[in-house]
Amino acid sequence: MTVTPSRLPRGDEDTQDAKDDTGGEGGAKAGARARAQAVPGPDSTPALPAARAAVPAADVTDVAPASRRFLAKATLITAVLTAAGAVLGLARDQALARLFGAGSETDAFLVAWTIPEFASTLLIEDGLAFALVPAFSLALARRAQGAVGDPVRALVGSTLPRLCLAFVAVSALIAGAAPYVVEALAPGLPDPALAVDCTRLTAVCVLGFGLAGYCSAALRAHRRFLAPAAIYVAYNTGIITAMFVLGGQWGVRSAAVGVAVGGALMVVVQLPSFIRELRRKAPAVEEPSAESAEPAVTGALVATVLLFALCRQSQTLIERFLASTLDAGAISHLNYAQKVAQIPMTLSMMLCTVTFPVVARALADGDVERARNRVERDLALATCMLLLGASVVIACAPQIVELLFQRGAFTARDTAATADVMRVYALGLLGQTLTGVLVRSYFSAARPSWYPVAAMATGIVATSWIGAWTVGPWGVLGIAAANASGITVTAVVLLAGMGPRSVPIPVRRVLGELSKPVRAAVIATVAGTFVAEQVPAAVPGLAVAGTTAVAVFLLLAWALDAQGVVPALRSVRTLTRRLAHGRTR
Repeated sequence: MTVTPSRLPRGDEDTQDAKDDTGGEGGAKAGARARAQAVPGPDSTPALPAARAAVPAADVTDVAPASRRFLAKATLITAVLTAAGAVLGLARDQALARLFGAGSETDAFLVAWTIPEFASTLLIEDGLAFALVPAFSLALARRAQGAVGDPVRALVGSTLPRLCLAFVAVSALIAGAAPYVVEALAPGLPDPALAVDCTRLTAVCVLGFGLAGYCSAALRAHRRFLAPAAIYVAYNTGIITAMFVLGGQWGVRSAAVGVAVGGALMVVVQLPSFIRELRRKAPAVEEPSAESAEPAVTGALVATVLLFALCRQSQTLIERFLASTLDAGAISHLNYAQKVAQIPMTLSMMLCTVTFPVVARALADGDVERARNRVERDLALATCMLLLGASVVIACAPQIVELLFQRGAFTARDTAATADVMRVYALGLLGQTLTGVLVRSYFSAARPSWYPVAAMATGIVATSWIGAWTVGPWGVLGIAAANASGITVTAVVLLAGMGPRSVPIPVRRVLGELSKPVRAAVIATVAGTFVAEQVPAAVPGLAVAGTTAVAVFLLLAWALDAQGVVPALRSVRTLTRRLAHGRTR
């Protein structure tokens, strides 16, 4: 199944959606005004693409404007497959515990697990995606404008071989330096030889993850979301299968083999769609554009996006470093709390995964107004979805942790400690979400920007200083508070820089809109927490308190006319109606 936008929207609602995204009947005039605004004056710094000749979309474009229904459908598919991958990830962790327990062997593998953790962030989730999605969007725009040859194939030919060599080199470097990597990550490990073996096996995933991230970026720019959303289903399936098939002979090394196999499967599930898009012929045009094709992916661009992703991922290293000075179990409490607390953020960012290519293509076409409108909608929708989930997480933290983890060696004391940490973590979820949305705006123009790196570095410095100051008196709660504070600082710095360096959104108006769901979330959290304290049992408490928090949030957000609530409810109603119609046919 391939998710593609409808070229001819049907019905008044779809027609209005298409007008919203393309500018409607006045789209050409609005686009011309926006492109004029994008051209810098003599004293300004060029940050957005220069104006391009307007070409009738119906004649040459091979990617139709995305309607709200298409975006809702693509987001739903991405969310469902991402959730399936997360469920398999939980099954993977349970299989690891069942087969190998919780001892020196699993410690050795978890040290090696740092490699795929960093590789997925740098090469798939953030990192290269920030460079490649805009680059492919720009190539598609040039193809639509009649550039000589096929800019998409030219981009692949100029970038893929070089990146493959880089991926292979990094994999070999990590494998060769595995003893030093293990020594740096876990100097007190009782069995470093096993960790070295696992690290060398997991090093292969750099090549697999790199190719998977490349295919994902290309397909999302073409608005193909099914295959990229399925990669973690394939990945975790490979690990689970390897552990059960090879675990008896290879022990925990089988999990490391599974990481390498899973990385290869991530490429395999996307390869047919990727090849199909490359084989698509460029549309014929009467007058080819004479616009020179400047390199879409430069070393500076790759450096900025990778440094940003590396800085963001280093928060985990700071947490583990600080927690290593505390009592046993501190790192586990942080790990469990973070995984659960970030679920609302992960779900809210599904929309941005789908709309990032839309913003990049708008800027590639020189339509700054359309990009601005899309970013404002993303901020509103992602914030509402995040705050709705965060209010439930904070209100029902003890019930959630008890239901998920309290069994066997995980005691009620662990549940209380993890729930406390999770509530503190949740205070930084808004900063995490705003950072994820805003940074895409900085990189969507396919140009290097050091401002996001500086913003993230500022947040990392804040996290380190606050964590070092609070870990003594507050322990793991101080580490969680440092994480929340640092990422919030990053979000504030990124928001303050919106303008010439990024998509120029009206910051004051956006902050005013965001304050509405924040106020609703505060009251919903208080109401949900009160109910949860009255019903402490896990299942009924979660059901009653969660329902209370959701209902209060939606009612207050609706009463305050929060920008992101009405479109979200409309999308849910539309999808529900279409699903019900499908069942009756």
